[in-house]
Amino acid sequence: MQEIKIPELAESITEGTIAEWLVKEGDKVEKGDAIVELETDKVNVEVNSEFAGVIAEITSGEGEDVSVGDVIGKLDENGEAGASSDKEESEQEKSEAKEEEAPKQAPKEESKEETSQESKQESASEQNNGDVIASPAARKRARELGIDLSEVQTRDPLGRVRPDDVEAHNKAPKKESAPSKPEKKEEPKSEKTEFDKPVERIKMTRRRQTIAKNLVEVQHNTAMLTTFNEVDMTAVMELRKQRKDKFLEKNGVKLGFMSFFAKAVVGALKEFPLLNAEIQGNELVIKKFYDIGIAVSTDDGLVVPVVRDADHKDFAGIEQDILDLGKKARDNKLSLNDLQGGSFTITNGGTFGSMMSTPILNAPQVGILGMHNIIKRPIAMPDDSIEVRPMMYIALSYDHRIVDGKEAVQFLVRIKEMLEDPYDLLLEG
Repeated sequence: MQEIKIPELAESITEGTIAEWLVKEGDKVEKGDAIVELETDKVNVEVNSEFAGVIAEITSGEGEDVSVGDVIGKLDENGEAGASSDKEESEQEKSEAKEEEAPKQAPKEESKEETSQESKQESASEQNNGDVIASPAARKRARELGIDLSEVQTRDPLGRVRPDDVEAHNKAPKKESAPSKPEKKEEPKSEKTEFDKPVERIKMTRRRQTIAKNLVEVQHNTAMLTTFNEVDMTAVMELRKQRKDKFLEKNGVKLGFMSFFAKAVVGALKEFPLLNAEIQGNELVIKKFYDIGIAVSTDDGLVVPVVRDADHKDFAGIEQDILDLGKKARDNKLSLNDLQGGSFTITNGGTFGSMMSTPILNAPQVGILGMHNIIKRPIAMPDDSIEVRPMMYIALSYDHRIVDGKEAVQFLVRIKEMLEDPYDLLLEG
């Protein structure tokens, strides 16, 4: 019998939650088969069997938290598939056989119970009547009528109860007993809560717990500040309109807004390298690579897969990476490598209609750019005329410990300039 243990998953992952068992007791598995799916802080990971055999026992169910090295089940290398189910069937057959025999024995058991109950009642009655002076005939009649001799009034001067006293007591009108107080039904103890009205409590997923913990740590451990600007998206939208069909035909992927922003971010980071850095102890680590994280919303929470070497990719390469990573995120197929090592992040709240927001840093990064909804607004032009233009507010959150306000504002202005004149970005790409 071999133990099924949680293996070493990755250097930064030491625990997880069992999301789903991919096998059940009695199933035969081969070495290397996926048997259980774990939800970790960052990604879902499949655990493969280290042995061939039959799943003999599952000791940790779905939803339970486990750590590296924990035993979550047992595998029988010499077992036969379906052994567990055969065992369950035989137990069920035994149970059904017992149920069939039960009615045959029931009458005897019932008669025994009735006899026992009657004897108990008689012995209790005799015990209560033992202190009363009564003739044998009176005692017999009292037993027949179920009368307690201590309640019988006697006319004998010596207090001896006679049969006629028992008969008189039996014929006398019964006194109405005082109505018993209704017993108070104990209400089931409910969990103490600050709400008087119905609520629903749902356990947070491990990923949601991690997101919550990380966001709070960022707020506590960084000097985060946000600066805003607005971008006239006319040129980008016109360029997309002109090139989108040829772009799709040539590259097999649509030309979206995110590739324009990714290229603009890379250009601005080269001019303001402190926004592509992080703090390690007393040192600044300025990164000479441009791995751009793209925030993706999934049912389980926000994840930030990374477009590697965005400075070396053209628009089509960036769009293809974003498409592939987004699909993997929604299908829970992201690997740890897809999520680690980003140097700067872009998040697009405009997808959901956000007009303006203050994005929170993706630690240990020191900068994150927030995109928002495109809204047509009247804008004063350089010749003092008024035109309706598609405008987007953009936000840069940064760590003020290493990035000064001047650099942050200039960084955002540079992005604005490149997006309002996107032809240079295409040429560079």
